[in-house]
Amino acid sequence: MVKLNKIYTRTGDAGTTGLVDGSRLPKHDVRMEAIGAVDEANSALGLAAAILGDNDHAQQLFRIQNDLFDLGADLATPATEDDDFAPSEMVLRMVAAQTEWLEQAIDAANANLEPLTSFVLPGGSEASARLHLARAATRRAERAMTAMAEQLRTNPQALAYINRLSDYLFVLARTANDGGRSDIKWVPGANR
Repeated sequence: MVKLNKIYTRTGDAGTTGLVDGSRLPKHDVRMEAIGAVDEANSALGLAAAILGDNDHAQQLFRIQNDLFDLGADLATPATEDDDFAPSEMVLRMVAAQTEWLEQAIDAANANLEPLTSFVLPGGSEASARLHLARAATRRAERAMTAMAEQLRTNPQALAYINRLSDYLFVLARTANDGGRSDIKWVPGANR
């Protein structure tokens, strides 16, 4: 269990931050960009969950928020050369089961949606608009993570999870638009 007695430590005042292994990086390092983008996506999920109230979809978002903390811990743990990205008591890593849960949630929600006949604009109901914002923030996190993965060994399960999460949020945003019936459809070239 994590115990935080003091919120400020002054250790980052010189522009660096600590990783799980005790090493320090500049706060603008590619790894820190990815961790920060995941944190931003998590905050957007919290905003979406707040409008959903106390229902199954909000509970799913809370579960995902917890997974995003796991993802942040995974990204904050540098991989060794022989790292197989298996979790242990000392190392928290994303695992395939987390992505599989998202896939099952996507399939269940998608089964009840109106078929797509066009791209949809990010909006409609307030809940849908917030979910689309969370989806866009998740895509930014994915871009930051793939940039990190080009330079540093990165857990493939972490990359799969963040990719699937944006799909989940798209489906949930459509669900919040009356099962897709209230989606606002894109009309190509409508304003020319």
